[in-house]
Amino acid sequence: MTQKEQIEIHLSKKKIRLHFFLAIMFVIIGILYVINPSYFVSGILFGSPIVIFISGLASVLFFGIGLIVLLRKFSDKKAGLIINKQGIIDNSSGVSAGLVLWSDIEEIIVSKVFGQKFLIIVVKNPQDYIIKVTHPLKRKTMEANYRMTGSPISISENILKTNFDNLYKLLIEKMKEYRL
Repeated sequence: MTQKEQIEIHLSKKKIRLHFFLAIMFVIIGILYVINPSYFVSGILFGSPIVIFISGLASVLFFGIGLIVLLRKFSDKKAGLIINKQGIIDNSSGVSAGLVLWSDIEEIIVSKVFGQKFLIIVVKNPQDYIIKVTHPLKRKTMEANYRMTGSPISISENILKTNFDNLYKLLIEKMKEYRL
C-alpha cells in the first residue's frame, strides 16, 4: 500500500500538553477534595463532605488515568489515526480497537458527552472488537462505551492534528469511497 492510499492524522503535541495540564489541575483539585472535604462544603450541590470526598476520589482516579494515557501518547511516534482501503486504525486514545474494517462499519454518528463531541463507529459485530482487547481496564471501558453509545468504538479529535468537523467529513467521505 502506497502512502497516497493511506491517510495518517498525527497526534498533536500541543493538544496533548494542554490536556495534560488540565488533567493535572483536576487531579490536584481532587486531592484537595479528598484531603479536606469539609472545607469545600457550600450550597446545595456540594452540601455534603461525603459528596465532595467521592467527587474528589473520582476526579483523581479518572484524570490520573488520563495523565498516564497522555504521558504515553506524548512519546508515541505512531500516527493518531490511519485511514486506508481496509478501514480505520485509531491510536488517539488509551482504548484502541485496532483495525476497524469498513465492511464492519454500519454508520458513523456524532455523539456529545459533557459537551465533548465523539464519533461513534457503529459496527455490525461489537462483541468481536471487545473480545480482541486483552487489557481488563480497556475492555471494561469498551463495554461501558457499548452500553452508553451502542458501540465499543469512539473517536475524538482531542489530541489529533485536526478538528472535529474535518475529521467527521473525512471519515464519511472515505467510508463512502471504500465501501463501494
